Amino acid sequence: MITAIIIEDEERSRKMLCALLLEHCRQISVVGEANSVQSGLEAIVQLQPQLVFLDIELQSETSFEILEKLPEINFELIFTTAFDHYALKAIKFCAIDYLLKPIDLNDLQVAIAKAEKRIQQQAMNKNLEALMNNLRSSVQNNHKIALPTMEGLIFVPVADMIYCEGDGPYTTFFLKQNQKVTTSKTLKEYEDLLRDYGFFRIHKSWLVNLQEINRYIRGDGGQLVLSNGATIDVSKKRKEDFLKIYQGK
Repeated sequence: MITAIIIEDEERSRKMLCALLLEHCRQISVVGEANSVQSGLEAIVQLQPQLVFLDIELQSETSFEILEKLPEINFELIFTTAFDHYALKAIKFCAIDYLLKPIDLNDLQVAIAKAEKRIQQQAMNKNLEALMNNLRSSVQNNHKIALPTMEGLIFVPVADMIYCEGDGPYTTFFLKQNQKVTTSKTLKEYEDLLRDYGFFRIHKSWLVNLQEINRYIRGDGGQLVLSNGATIDVSKKRKEDFLKIYQGK
């Protein structure tokens, strides 16, 4: 699924594009709409879409002002316009897609197919970049892991992971700087993946980075106080194995 936002000042045009996407382009999920330069800029920064449908003329302003204000453009872009004037020549010269209003369904599907291909290529490039980084790295904690989310893949250094919490088919990673990422894979899958990187399954619900343990509190199973201040339980079944590993460090 590709996340997209529509920046268009005409409500009728926004609704028509939304309807076309919903009915004919099911791989596109419209996560936001905007009708001005300012609201469009805010939507891009907040929602981090993979694809933006951008009307060239927004009230008394132009959408190019949005692009000029962004620190980086990390999304695919399809311009929409009712005017075939000088701006389109500049767009054509830069090989950026555009759609003339009223939007033709075939033109829309062709533009989306090209954007989808570029998005997939970017994802592959990032995957390969992470792979080459891991192969070159001689220190295990310099390695990165790709975490699949609703928005796409996020590449996280293993050293930034404090612990993981499993909840059925989902796993939430608790990272340094109070960040967290939820993925659609089970904790068991990550246990197998991270076992050789100093992670230990202390409970059916938790997988912990041993380097991030500040304190062990004795008890039936005991508790761990981690570097981010979190306190989590050690299961009775795993207590003995955990203490053997931890005391041997």
